[in-house]
Amino acid sequence: MSLLLLIPLSIGLGLIGLGAFFWALRNGQFDDPDGAAWRIIPTDHPLGTEAKTDSKPASETKVGNAL
Repeated sequence: MSLLLLIPLSIGLGLIGLGAFFWALRNGQFDDPDGAAWRIIPTDHPLGTEAKTDSKPASETKVGNAL
């Protein structure tokens, strides 16, 4: 008896989820997934003006007592 209720209910919920996915796809919800993430990061300084600490590659720097 419970399967007569649960199977149509699960199919109905699956169709609602599929419909919500296609609605979001049609309305542009997935057009720019990275844009919103970068918009919340504050840019107090213009790009390219970061402080330069060292111009040597990492392979040329001395770390510890290398033998």
